[in-house]
Amino acid sequence: MSDKLILLISFVALTFGCLTLAYEPKPLQDFCVADPNSSVKVNGLACKNPTQVQADDFFFSGLHLVGNTSNPFGSKVTPVFATQLPGLNTLGISMVRIDYAPWGINPPHTHPRATEILTVIEGTLQVGFVTSNPGNNLITKVLQKGDVFVFPVGLVHFQRNIGTGYAVAIAGLSSQNPGAITIANAVFGANPPVPGDVLTKAFQVDKRVVDLLQSKF
Repeated sequence: MSDKLILLISFVALTFGCLTLAYEPKPLQDFCVADPNSSVKVNGLACKNPTQVQADDFFFSGLHLVGNTSNPFGSKVTPVFATQLPGLNTLGISMVRIDYAPWGINPPHTHPRATEILTVIEGTLQVGFVTSNPGNNLITKVLQKGDVFVFPVGLVHFQRNIGTGYAVAIAGLSSQNPGAITIANAVFGANPPVPGDVLTKAFQVDKRVVDLLQSKF
């Protein structure tokens, strides 16, 4: 990895660290390593006894591994949230690796609890987000290796590999648990289903189209 790319990623990390302060409260102790075995229900995860904390609680290995893109979307998201890295609990930050097959997409989705900042590590990506009502403007850009793009919290966004080879991106998110709502899954794959007449009127299409789409989810 070149010095310039290392510097760029370091800058992104510092910028992202500032963003996190706006969305989740500061911790009141040095750390609160998640205890997955606790029965206590809190907004987040209960803290592990500090005397039992080890270095591995702050460690994750695996982002060097290529994700399996053999799926209909041609992409794979590898998360590093508090569930994968317990030391992230209460720190208001997380990250993901995204792999894209040629012409693979990370389909339109939203993170209800986080802003996302994405860096292209390899390949060429078209990225974009849509502004809220009533404008619904598409903000889109083609990114090359080393480029950075930010997706504001809550807005629908996507990525698409438009290169001839595989692409990889690393993204930071301003929450330990940003959540993800894939638009197609939420609308057509809800359980129980959204009433067909609601979707027919919302999308202004024949009910047979809605029935077909719901059958695919």
